[in-house]
Amino acid sequence: MCIIYIMKLNETPSANRVHIAFFGRRNAGKSSLVNAVTGQNMALVSEIKGTTTDPVYKAMELLPLGPVVIIDTPGFDDEGELGELRVQRARQVLNKTGIAVLVLDGEIPHGDALSAAEEELIGLFNEKLIPFIIVRNKCDLAEADGKEQGEILPVSAKTGFNINLLKEKIAVLAPDEEPEHRLVADLIRPLDLAILVIPIDKAAPKGRLILPQQQVIRDILEAGGIAASVRESELRETLAGIGKKPAIVITDSQVFAEVSAAVPQEIPLTSFSILFARYKGFLKSALGGVKALDTLRDGDKILICEGCTHHRQCDDIGTVKLPRWIREHTSKEPEFNFCSGGDFPADLSPYKLVIHCGACMLNDREMRYRRLHTESQNIPFTNYGIAIAHIRGILKRSVAMFDFGETNNG
Repeated sequence: MCIIYIMKLNETPSANRVHIAFFGRRNAGKSSLVNAVTGQNMALVSEIKGTTTDPVYKAMELLPLGPVVIIDTPGFDDEGELGELRVQRARQVLNKTGIAVLVLDGEIPHGDALSAAEEELIGLFNEKLIPFIIVRNKCDLAEADGKEQGEILPVSAKTGFNINLLKEKIAVLAPDEEPEHRLVADLIRPLDLAILVIPIDKAAPKGRLILPQQQVIRDILEAGGIAASVRESELRETLAGIGKKPAIVITDSQVFAEVSAAVPQEIPLTSFSILFARYKGFLKSALGGVKALDTLRDGDKILICEGCTHHRQCDDIGTVKLPRWIREHTSKEPEFNFCSGGDFPADLSPYKLVIHCGACMLNDREMRYRRLHTESQNIPFTNYGIAIAHIRGILKRSVAMFDFGETNNG
């Protein structure tokens, strides 16, 4: 079973877009309504119930809101063993949803009553604090006067009736949430030099930089700083000959040890992954969670999570390097499990530790869910950069520029 992402390069990153998801029963017209709202045939439409078998994602500009991700979900009332899997996929979408649209089927006489699936969805919206709109689709086929019926907006995907009004109501509900911190702009001043250490190896994508590197460079430029990028193999010569003391050095976590040895102690040093932990709001809890590495025993289970899916390289950081470094650091033989993309286990009780990537592809709502879900089960939670800095014995140095209490790691 797959999750379909429809994305284009050089757009606003998915993690920085409002995620608008359409929920409802099978054959309520969710896909038709999604097509009407987007003005595109992004979702397959059929009279057959259960046509949408997996969430479908579309990154786009939606006026008057701006950059968004539109999500079409499977019917929440699906049945049978396969149907339950589809409903689970729809439930997972809730964890990243910023605005929900509950679509009622206008051909079904509702009166004032909602189905059990629709009532459950409203309960989940309220539980997860997701702002939502209820619409009754197919009003062209039903006996409706075209006016709002209490809190329910009549719409027609077929005729376009009230589609613009629906867009306006979605825009009003858009969360106005600013992150507590910038990525790096609040750590530098105008004309400060920031050196970014970027390995170019087999894992590096051909012809481009990965998203965290792009976003950090953009943040430095917006702050009026100077961003200089270099491979770890040229770092020492760069520092010796650049003629300006860097305000900060930011490195890929994979070469933390080499970079720390090359960068003088008086120059602040951190990693892209640690910056994203702060940006996503879980740096403090991740610093506490990493201590679990020092209490591992043989056979303990560790879950390593990545927010995106990519082709695994022969020396992949998540599935190869990090497990190897943990074994070397602890002299233990833990058992490693892995998840990627939209998958995240509901039951984390088997695990002694969850180690997450920098989460550049996950929006704040989903990352908050993953962290709180882990903490609610009393499982320590950390991320790649913090774990690697801890293993290399440089964690204290790597977070020294942040304004909070001391760590116990040298």
